[in-house]
Amino acid sequence: MCIRDSLIGFLFRWSHFLFGITWIGMLYYFNFIQGGYFKQASAEGLADAKAKLAPSALWWFRWGAMGTFITGLALLGKLAIGLNNYIIVGAVFGTIMFLNVWLIIWPNQKIALGMAEGDAPAAGAKALLASRHNVLYSAPMAFCMLASGHPDPSLGWSLYSSMSNSLIVMLVIIAALQANAMFGKQGPLTTVKGVIHASLGLTAVMVLVFNYV
Repeated sequence: MCIRDSLIGFLFRWSHFLFGITWIGMLYYFNFIQGGYFKQASAEGLADAKAKLAPSALWWFRWGAMGTFITGLALLGKLAIGLNNYIIVGAVFGTIMFLNVWLIIWPNQKIALGMAEGDAPAAGAKALLASRHNVLYSAPMAFCMLASGHPDPSLGWSLYSSMSNSLIVMLVIIAALQANAMFGKQGPLTTVKGVIHASLGLTAVMVLVFNYV
């Protein structure tokens, strides 16, 4: 590999990381901070936040997601030969989270904030449900990013991209969770503590599946 190709690859990884920080940072802000503030704010404060703060934050949120997705696709193309289960599942988590942002969260948030016509309470509930699931996916996705590049057999890294039982099980779990994100209920994801615990629990389940299934 020439120096130029190596530098370009590094710049894509660096950009992917920066975009990801922006995206996930805003995701955590919405779920851990803004949601709680909206419940406690005065009528004037809430109206001002919805008119000025939330739209600006959503701009950084959705374009951070776009940048992360595009740079991730570029990196995935360079890794096509050396795929392992963590790369595959991490890419699946990231893609679903990106689609949730652009196809569910953003369209419904526009209605909830009065930027578009529609049933604001229903739209807000849909956006929140998808957003909570993105938080749920965030810890295992970050784990995949780190584990995929470190050949540690204790992490189940030796399981490659063939459709092994463990990979199939994880894809089924992800599909079931995403179905709930689109059509189900918040359940334990209703509270901040609940979604954090669920995200860490899903990470543990993923590692156990990759090691023992």
